[in-house]
Amino acid sequence: MTLIRPIGHSGLETPPLVLGGNVFGWTIDQETSFRVLDAFVAGGGRMIDTADVYSAWAPGNRGGESEAIIGQWLKRRGRRDDVLIATKVGMLEIDGAKGLAPAHIVKAIDASLRRFGTDYVDLYYAHRDDEGEDQAAVADAFDALVKSGKVRAVAASNFTRDRLASALKAQAGKARYVALQNQYNLLERDAFEGDLQRFCVENDVPLLPYYGLASGYLSGKYRTEADLKGKARGSAAAKYMAGHGPRVLAAMDEVAEESGAQHAQIALAWLAAQPGVVAPIASATSVAQVESLLGSMTLALSESQLTRLSEASALAEASV
Repeated sequence: MTLIRPIGHSGLETPPLVLGGNVFGWTIDQETSFRVLDAFVAGGGRMIDTADVYSAWAPGNRGGESEAIIGQWLKRRGRRDDVLIATKVGMLEIDGAKGLAPAHIVKAIDASLRRFGTDYVDLYYAHRDDEGEDQAAVADAFDALVKSGKVRAVAASNFTRDRLASALKAQAGKARYVALQNQYNLLERDAFEGDLQRFCVENDVPLLPYYGLASGYLSGKYRTEADLKGKARGSAAAKYMAGHGPRVLAAMDEVAEESGAQHAQIALAWLAAQPGVVAPIASATSVAQVESLLGSMTLALSESQLTRLSEASALAEASV
């Protein structure tokens, strides 16, 4: 398996795993976050994904906590050039506004850069589509950020096929979305596969999928109701346990026995092998979890194993 993959035509490259930063300042504190980040980079990881809104939903938080922790980590280690930082704009309210209005984008990137303690981010996402804004005006705003050097490349998140297509058309001659970040995993396939996946492949807009482990369910650790108690994502994983998840876990159990790989590694390796996918995103709350996730980067599932997982997942979706 190729350990370094290009992110479209951006000039950016990453191994087939991105570390999710949504847990920083939410389910883990700063020192634990530092240990997770250190372990990820030491193990060959390079790209860290976050958003300005992480984690405004947690009691006592206002948003920007994850970015600030990453910024403190960058300051402590004294290096910036060997990691890629991706963040997002559009979901955090600033001065009573959010979304993709050009003026909001300008305020948001400056706030993010202050929290990071750096003068640029590598990849800047529109966190979700904003149909209330003219896509040409949004394109101009992102293009200006790239030309200013504050952003190396721009990307889209949570876009449909048609809205991604119209955004790219509006970006003609300007900085273009080089990647897409939507939900995709063995248990949630319909939103990406089909028209959107074909469009991404044909137009060189690779996917960096989030929720690659389906809120932790595909790690195999949620087998009974008791497993859900006291877990931050237990309620999100519960829907898979009550639905078609057990069928997919059974197929993963077989592959784990054959390969010796852990379930999380299998889920991420399956994603990395799908057409149009450059690198799945997964978060970790401990060094042990990071080390497990890193194993997915070198796990090459056989064609037979990939097919069995895909078939079990397709059957599961059809049974809902």
